[in-house]
Amino acid sequence: MEATRISLALQGGGAHGAFTWGVLDHLLEQPDLAIAGISGTSAGALNGCILAQGLISGAAQAREDLAHFWRRISEVGAAAFNPYQSTPYHSMARAWNLDWAPASLWLDVMAQFVSPYQLNPLDHNPLRELLASLLDFERLRAAPAVPLFVCATNLQTNQLRLFGNAELSVDALLASACLPQLHRAVRVEDSYYWDGGFMGNPVLKPLIRECLANDLVIVQLNPIERQELPISARDIMDRLNEITMNAALMRELDTIDTITRLIERGSLNDPHYRAVYCHSIADPVVMGTLGLTSKSNTAWPFLTYLRDSGRLAAERWLQANRTALGQRSTMDLSQFRI
Repeated sequence: MEATRISLALQGGGAHGAFTWGVLDHLLEQPDLAIAGISGTSAGALNGCILAQGLISGAAQAREDLAHFWRRISEVGAAAFNPYQSTPYHSMARAWNLDWAPASLWLDVMAQFVSPYQLNPLDHNPLRELLASLLDFERLRAAPAVPLFVCATNLQTNQLRLFGNAELSVDALLASACLPQLHRAVRVEDSYYWDGGFMGNPVLKPLIRECLANDLVIVQLNPIERQELPISARDIMDRLNEITMNAALMRELDTIDTITRLIERGSLNDPHYRAVYCHSIADPVVMGTLGLTSKSNTAWPFLTYLRDSGRLAAERWLQANRTALGQRSTMDLSQFRI
């Protein structure tokens, strides 16, 4: 039986990207699924690039590469004395949020008055060395297994920039993951970039336009809905971050919903448009309990907790929705209608 082709849209979210690792790890175990394209932002772009390189050699290699990448992320965080990294005590108690830890509060205050240009004048970023050691960009450009799209925000023009396979580089990935409060803007060619989540988290259009798959699977890290009212300054900032990073995605989903409904009603017969079925793999219970600073928590117990949560979320989603692939959306797109 021919495998069902799916496109993957991978959200950013710092260390929360380990949840995406778990989702991908489970999907790669499914012989009846084939990945037709990947769009990623920030941590989603890093996961996507590691995945795309591994797929050149096959699903098993992709799983191995993702596991190695996240192990190295944890090691780099420990070597850099990451102040947001949970201690063994926190890990045993599964107290992943360090929002009120003295180091976290001190860094928050510093970020209001001191820019990364002052705090890090040499622009040292350990992620640069890690990506350079793990990724073979020439191979990704020459023999791509799947189309890959990485999103960054041009801070000078307020425009979205998509880097395709042929344009991939360490700088392109760092640009997609550049939080302006923590890192200096990343220069690519003659422009400067910040995190792609401001413009698309992730961008869906290239998956629809250039990938031969009718099913689009979004791995969501940022909760769209929260019932509780944010009261504290930290909770307000956390929710503001989620709303900002979800805004462009919600607009694209509204457009996809509109076009698909027109096609299904017979009101749109243009061959340039086709019905797209949208799906979401998420765990709002798990992710909804995690605070903003946990996105910087690279402790290995936390990353493996997220990995296991992602694997379970993917397993549950497939059990409930596998037969819907190619037939209908399992994501309620009506919530995004304007």
